[in-house]
Amino acid sequence: MRSLPGARTLLALAVVLALAGSGALALAATGAPGPGRLTPPPTIPVAPPQAGPIVLAPSPPVALDVPAIGVRTPLLTLGLNADGTVEVPPLESDEPGWYDGSPTPGEIGPAVILGHVDSLRSGPAVFYDLAALLPGDTIGVARADGTTVTFRVDEVARYPKRAFPTEAVYGDLDHAGLRLITCGGAFDRSAGSYEDNIVVYASAASAGTAR
Repeated sequence: MRSLPGARTLLALAVVLALAGSGALALAATGAPGPGRLTPPPTIPVAPPQAGPIVLAPSPPVALDVPAIGVRTPLLTLGLNADGTVEVPPLESDEPGWYDGSPTPGEIGPAVILGHVDSLRSGPAVFYDLAALLPGDTIGVARADGTTVTFRVDEVARYPKRAFPTEAVYGDLDHAGLRLITCGGAFDRSAGSYEDNIVVYASAASAGTAR
């Protein structure tokens, strides 16, 4: 089990999500999403149902599949910036990223994946439709060890950035969980960022080996 983030790390996580300006997750709003901007990898197979809790050994995630919103994409790996804030995916990339200070998908705890919602320069981004997910929707994550984990959405929530629930998102769990995070709500042009964060909470439902 990966140890919990300390108080300083949790504060840094909250700060990076609260800022979310031109170099972070929130960019200028645009119109409706167009066709995919990346050539997606093959759909990640849904693992068969598995009795009992999902508990896997650590293995970094390499791809994400969210069928309900048409997302199939490789994953980047994100760490911490020099100031202790969490990295976000580069603006020139439409790939989301797994924060490597969180558990890997399938381990006990919340695996955290962050992605952009859109940008003024390139339009809708990979998590543009994230808020449209519903409880029960599936999310597939392929891991470097050849296993796949299927998560089911528990809840989709929107929070003002000034009241981001750091502990609920990054805190300890008694099961394998997943958090997908992007920006949402109204776009504040004077601040250059969205006012809210969208968070998808999901729990592991099954795991298996990719065929």
